[in-house]
Amino acid sequence: MIMRKLKKELSPEQREELLRALKARFEKNMNRHKGLEWAKVQAKLEANTEKLWSLNEMERTGGEPDVVGHDKKTGEYIFYDCSAESPKGRRNVCYDREGQEARKAFKPENNAIDMAAAMGIELLTEEQYRELQKLGNFDTKTSSWVKTPSDIRKLGGALFADRRYGNVFVYHNSAPSYYGVRAFRGSLRI
Repeated sequence: MIMRKLKKELSPEQREELLRALKARFEKNMNRHKGLEWAKVQAKLEANTEKLWSLNEMERTGGEPDVVGHDKKTGEYIFYDCSAESPKGRRNVCYDREGQEARKAFKPENNAIDMAAAMGIELLTEEQYRELQKLGNFDTKTSSWVKTPSDIRKLGGALFADRRYGNVFVYHNSAPSYYGVRAFRGSLRI
């Protein structure tokens, strides 16, 4: 069986639709990216079609990606999923493939680590998640898997986070667990 490489390119119509959505979100949420100009962000996006495809995957799965920073050393813009709640198109997933395969019954269709890799994005770290929460109130009814340190993962655990009672909490679960209100948030540097 020959495996076809997934085409990671948007049609001109998809590209225009995505850029319109990103621009509208950028302009509506200027507190997330003070001092940054949309024209410079758009020029960077148009020069990186594969990254634009990844942003479209973030958008398609309900992540509502937005610019949250600019790395002055590399010139890269940093995007995070900024949907109010965990992205609907990424819920009901275990942390990783090992956790998914460890389930004896009711295996979910996917896992956070593989989904993020297929989308070309990274799971937010705990530090990034806390930075995101400084920009608004996210995951007040849901939760999101965050990148788990290897020493915790080796022992069978995985970390997730949410906002409750005006505070950000980071918790643990077994990696095979999954819930209808837990997904993952991603980051992408362009």
